[in-house]
Amino acid sequence: MAQFKQIPADEKIREVIKAAFDAELPVSGGWGYTREEATVIGSGTENAPVGQIEHMLASMRTHLEMNMTLEESDRYGSINLNEAGREEYQKDGKVFHRVTYGITAIKESLYNTFIDEYKENYGKEDFDLDRHFEKRKKATLARSEDYWFEIRLV
Repeated sequence: MAQFKQIPADEKIREVIKAAFDAELPVSGGWGYTREEATVIGSGTENAPVGQIEHMLASMRTHLEMNMTLEESDRYGSINLNEAGREEYQKDGKVFHRVTYGITAIKESLYNTFIDEYKENYGKEDFDLDRHFEKRKKATLARSEDYWFEIRLV
């Protein structure tokens, strides 16, 4: 299975999110690879469900790892995350969430080929839609990743 490099700990999360996604979020800490490097979700996010913020942050990290920091030929597209599990921990008066996401993606160049094939042939009598989606399914990489968050909404 493909291995993806972790985002370096010295990369300030707020600055990277602003540069890569043009978003300003009240977060700090690390990229959530371990509890010690948890992404801290701070006050200013109370208007959105915590799970939604966590999913957005996990999606950003995943896009950085699987697409934005790779050479063009190694990039993945059609990246999707679905929550597969969640645990809450409390330590030293702090609240942590470890959220496990199932992640699927297809090599970007191959994904673009599938999209072109679909657009070109959809609705044609000889286009085998089932076969097309079976090829896409076989080309899909599936992985599971944990993301650690520290919740500081107060």
